[in-house]
Parts: sequence; structure tokens; C-alpha cells
Amino acid sequence: MVKQMGGRKLGVTSSHRRSLLRNMATSLFLHEKIETTIAKAKELRPYAERLITEAKKGKHFMVRRQIQDKTVYKKLFEILAPRYAQRPGGYTRILRLAPRQGDNATRGLISLVS
Repeated sequence: MVKQMGGRKLGVTSSHRRSLLRNMATSLFLHEKIETTIAKAKELRPYAERLITEAKKGKHFMVRRQIQDKTVYKKLFEILAPRYAQRPGGYTRILRLAPRQGDNATRGLISLVS
């Protein structure tokens, strides 16, 4: 029996989707909020939260494979992981914004909670 696989395809190939999530997570950790479409934000949320959880556990190898930028990697372990040390999960929030002007795409603001 054929079952549905989880996750959105976002209209790109799997390698493009993987690099898209890596780059969006890097920007999210660097700026602590980014504006994107709702579909991309919903895909980014579990990816980013998993990286924060791995950083809290001190798994440098797992995080280093995903985050290529050294300053973001350092910020993740020195600032973000201690900030969320007592929090059991739910490190991000998605707020809906007005639709995009050009193509009426649903926009959202994904940010780290403080």
C-alpha cells in the first residue's frame, strides 16, 4: 500500500530543499527572525528546533554538518543553547503577515522566542 510521505516539496528538488533549509536556519539563528512564506516557515520550524536541541545536548558534530557559517555555529552554542537550556521545546513561533504584493503568496514571520 502506498503511503503519503511527510513534508512539503516546496516546488524544488530534494538537494535544493536541503540547502534551502540550511540557509534559512542559518539566517534565522543569525538574525533571530526572518520573513518568508508560510509553507517554508512550517518546514523550517522542526528543522531549526532540532538543531537547537542538538546544540543543547552538546552534539557539535550533528550541528556542524548542518550549519556551515562559523559565526552562526558559535552563536548557536554560546548564546542560543544556554538561553533555551531550561525550555523543553517550542523555540520558534510563526506569525502570519499580509500577503505578498506581487503574487499574493501567504507570508509569515518566523522568529525565535525570547
